[in-house]
Amino acid sequence: MALLSLFVYFCSLINSKNMTTQEIIAVLGEERAKRVLDFNSPAISKDRLHLPNPSFIDDVWKDSNRSNQVLSSLAALNNNGRLSGTGYVSILPVDQGIEHTAGSSFAPNPAYFDPENIVKLAIEGGCNAVASTFGVLASVSRKYAHKIPFVVKVNHNELMTYPNSYQQIMFGTIKDAWNMGAVAIGATVYFGSEDSRRQIVEIAEAFEYAHELGMATILWCYTRNNGFKKDGKDYHVASDLTSQANHIGVTIQADIIKQKMPENNGGFTAIDFAKSHPKMYTELNSDHPIDLCRYQLANCYMGRVGLINSGGASGGESDYGDAIETAIINKRAGGTGLILGRKAFQKDLNTGIKMLNSVQDVYLNKDITIA
Repeated sequence: MALLSLFVYFCSLINSKNMTTQEIIAVLGEERAKRVLDFNSPAISKDRLHLPNPSFIDDVWKDSNRSNQVLSSLAALNNNGRLSGTGYVSILPVDQGIEHTAGSSFAPNPAYFDPENIVKLAIEGGCNAVASTFGVLASVSRKYAHKIPFVVKVNHNELMTYPNSYQQIMFGTIKDAWNMGAVAIGATVYFGSEDSRRQIVEIAEAFEYAHELGMATILWCYTRNNGFKKDGKDYHVASDLTSQANHIGVTIQADIIKQKMPENNGGFTAIDFAKSHPKMYTELNSDHPIDLCRYQLANCYMGRVGLINSGGASGGESDYGDAIETAIINKRAGGTGLILGRKAFQKDLNTGIKMLNSVQDVYLNKDITIA
């Protein structure tokens, strides 16, 4: 662990304490907490899963085709920050300057127009890694690449084309990410979009090269198609559609899958496309959020590939409780962690650090167990 990270880590131990279970319940409220903390009848038993733990790389990845260099990169991601050595990860992602426009992303807190403040937030917030664009990380790479693991996001959907389309394009080379000291690359595929087949092939090739260079790979497995909205429901966040996106993502050899938290189910049957089976919605799933998320994990080869869920948009006063609830659902489903951005960087530094630490406290809390 880098000296600065060690300093921040020990300062956090001295100046603060982890949230207790009762404090977490107080933030969520009794009813909300009961729903996610007391659930213990999952459709898919935890015994079938490969669960996060301190020896996960030895238990799972050592038998794969990943090279020693890739295993070292995965270990670097796992052994940094407040969650170091737990098997869980907390990543700060700030690629929204391209994905959502810089103005809409950073206007709430203009300090983050400066890339150095993004990296500082990740370090002081105790994150395992910081994920951002080529430009952001390259601008401060010599100062920080050895202090916190870099995840370079290699493709984006630029928003200057009108009307907007769902096309992810490469913004740099894999070798460039390696040269700046990145331990991993991140990429997005818009599954279901007209351009998805080109993106799948392009990112599969990028992941292969990243692995050759010894870097780990993280895939943002997002669904995009106007037809995925029907009868007032948005099936972009359906458990069945997002889970199939995950399954394609692990097939092109992502080492970690990033996915939105599911909010509903039955997208395949409602839209009437692809193929499904009744047991997908009965024996293997339910309407409980932990089951909906666990089905996502099942499609990551039963947890052989880690699932991290996104923290979602910043919504004001509800952010604190929403982030904690999302972390609980991910952890109890068997996920590997949370990748939370806007809820942290659209606030002042101290509040952002508190937000990140609170999410990390869920994964450090031994009372919150796998369902």
